[in-house]
Amino acid sequence: MRTRTAGTVLVLGAALAVAIPTAAYANTVAVTVKSPGATSGPSTANSEISTHADCSSGLISGGGINQATGTGNGNHVMGTSPSSDGTSEYTGSTGVVGTDVTHWLGIGGSGGQADSSFSTTPFAVCFTSSLINHTQVVMNKVNAPTAATTVGRVTATCPANTILLGGGARATPASVGDFKPIASFPTFNNSAHDFGLKAAANGETNPDSWTAVGWANGTNSTNETYVYAICSGSNINISGVTVKVHYSEASGPTAGSTGQKVTVNCPSGDGKLISGGAAISGGSVTTTDFTGPGSGGDHLNGSFPSDSSGNPVSNGTTTAAYWTAFTHTGGMSSPSTYSDVWALCANDGV
Repeated sequence: MRTRTAGTVLVLGAALAVAIPTAAYANTVAVTVKSPGATSGPSTANSEISTHADCSSGLISGGGINQATGTGNGNHVMGTSPSSDGTSEYTGSTGVVGTDVTHWLGIGGSGGQADSSFSTTPFAVCFTSSLINHTQVVMNKVNAPTAATTVGRVTATCPANTILLGGGARATPASVGDFKPIASFPTFNNSAHDFGLKAAANGETNPDSWTAVGWANGTNSTNETYVYAICSGSNINISGVTVKVHYSEASGPTAGSTGQKVTVNCPSGDGKLISGGAAISGGSVTTTDFTGPGSGGDHLNGSFPSDSSGNPVSNGTTTAAYWTAFTHTGGMSSPSTYSDVWALCANDGV
């Protein structure tokens, strides 16, 4: 039986006044991807490690994570999310939790087994030039899923008259080794998208919300799934801004202990890559409410800016145009499972 658990928040941010030209202007979006490289671990079962990527200049528009899995199935994404200082997480009160954030967390978790080859690499996508010169983070959370193979879906919505730039997801506690976020994607707070339960489809423009989905292979009453929407600052003129979604879905992975990558790009006419999302799912996520994949052990191992072949870009890259999702099954077969990826492409010129 499917359990429908969803949360949605619509909040008003503090005013951040800036002067904006009124005349026509060229696209000014420029981004740089920053990454410190891999951090080893976790080295023990049912634990996590945290690492961060930082914008030396500019503000994050989004971020990503990539993991080395070794020969086991235990390494999985526990969080890919904004941070105020590179260490602290936004897990308290919901609503607008931060402004002008410059740090991105990558949190890797282990299940019932650990491998010396496990590692996590975070990526920060940094605005180095844009008319959007202030940002804010909206967080929402839900106490779900608490039962096995049910989804904990939660959505955060940008304040009115702002624009979505990217988003992230987090799951706690790491001591529940089979619990993790399996989806982090752009969406809309409207009935056509069932208020965040259906993802933004290929070619849609200016989504206003971000959804995260938690997934577990067991029962635990304290599971919490967090979602983060990164939005433009309030009182910024966004009339010339277009954020376009590009999306792709592929069948699989379905065999136990196997992985798959799926990649999508920002065509040059749609502006610069500013963020992306990923999921392992039951498929058709843009036309039906999100459902979980075929096995409780299925998980994400990556959501990151990449080249056309799905390889992560290097630190300092200014020309990233692709986003890749890296999905993986647990030790069991996973029938009717799909891999999903989103890229957000921004143009702030007319």
